[in-house]
Amino acid sequence: MVPIQTIERDGFRHVVHTLDSRYELPGRKFFSQKCLPELYMEVRDRVMNEIRHLEAYSATTDLWSSRTTEPYISLTIHFIDDDWKLRSRCLQTAFFPEDHTGAIIALGLKNALSAWGLDEARLVCMTTDSGANMVRALEINKWTRLACFGHRLHNAIERSVQHDARVARATGMCKKVVSTFSYSWKKKNALTSAQRELNLPPHKLITESPTRWGSRVKMMERVLEQEKAITQVLAADQKSRHLLPTWQDIDVLEAITKALKPLQDLTDALSGEEYVSVSYVKPVLHLLNTNILKPEEDKAGLCEDIKKRVLDYLNEKYKDPATDELLTMATFLDPRFKTTYMSPEKLEEVRSRVATETKALEEKTATDASSTEDQSERETSTAPVQLKKPKHSLGSFFKKCSSAPPKQQGIDMELDGYLLMVTADSDSDPLEWWRLQCSHFPRISRLAKKYLCIPATSSPSERAFSTGGNIVTSSRASLKPENVDRLVFLAKNLNV
Repeated sequence: MVPIQTIERDGFRHVVHTLDSRYELPGRKFFSQKCLPELYMEVRDRVMNEIRHLEAYSATTDLWSSRTTEPYISLTIHFIDDDWKLRSRCLQTAFFPEDHTGAIIALGLKNALSAWGLDEARLVCMTTDSGANMVRALEINKWTRLACFGHRLHNAIERSVQHDARVARATGMCKKVVSTFSYSWKKKNALTSAQRELNLPPHKLITESPTRWGSRVKMMERVLEQEKAITQVLAADQKSRHLLPTWQDIDVLEAITKALKPLQDLTDALSGEEYVSVSYVKPVLHLLNTNILKPEEDKAGLCEDIKKRVLDYLNEKYKDPATDELLTMATFLDPRFKTTYMSPEKLEEVRSRVATETKALEEKTATDASSTEDQSERETSTAPVQLKKPKHSLGSFFKKCSSAPPKQQGIDMELDGYLLMVTADSDSDPLEWWRLQCSHFPRISRLAKKYLCIPATSSPSERAFSTGGNIVTSSRASLKPENVDRLVFLAKNLNV
């Protein structure tokens, strides 16, 4: 992730010479034209072999503009391997200069999957933001889409406060105060002195990021924490006294942080890519409705208004039947939740869908096996070998007499056994549970691999862009797009 010109710097060469004076450090061209391309192909082949025979996978995608305003589209896939470990592989951060219309994005995503030899039919779901072009792209490709929970929550919070004059005034006051202390070293020093005098934590004020509602809450929390020190510094300067927060502003900030602070922890928990997250969405929505955002009947005010608006927006967006069905299946296949968040009527629907999908998986497996056998027979038919006819053992006669239970009966038996087992602890790893129990539930475990690999947010693709931003720095702004794609790919996949 560092510039290749690092190897030409005197300090780096001195370090290498100190380590081994006999070693001759190659030039830039060796690394840029030979070493990195070979390393990229080596890692690409390893990733290709790893994902070639996936039975099911999910994906996340997003669009991004680099420091030089060059547009890129990312694609990250997620799957559960044979050891029941959740894996993520960033496949591309591709240059995307075309118009960002739904049709062009749809074609770009199709080509990306095809370039990696991935079967579209095995794509369970793609998690994206709520951009109209991205929604349209997945509609064109007829792929199942899950809206990023983080973006949904961000939109809910923005809508809950956007038309409230009290919130606008308090937020504006916070921004001006933070800006004042950010651009004046005298006020920074005065704030540090006031913190020591008042025994407050020596924390700096936090600047808001417009696209991250959590940063706004952190900014408000920090202003509340340092209120006394801020007031003391601003009151001492006549030119900045107009920025002093009023008691009404403080009340508004306290109401906002009280309503939204618990949501920040939930968003952070759902943004991980190394553990199962999709099965948490329905439990989190239930928790919001029954506890965190539940309006208190004997109270009224800004805090309760914000809670109600956020809750109404989320409930409305998650009413979509296709989304609800997807989340219900994921929750059911998580041994920590099973039927906890569904009605008895819904359970029958889930059982029926599990049976249908399990049969479809078995039929597809049988078809694939048959085609593989036919191909192997064609390959061996050119050189026939006389095989000795095996003798029948005594046990083979009894094997013919005993018959396996019908498919539907076997699926029902697995479902009954799964539901009768004790629910796993909420802090346990569901994939570890399935690793230990998959031999007892061979059919249902295949569905668990299919659904539990879906990420609840599109954060993995955004993390790829964070890596890209650390690569395309001001000193490397002239990197060609193909080199950016190669370097991001290596940074994300080299040591996994």
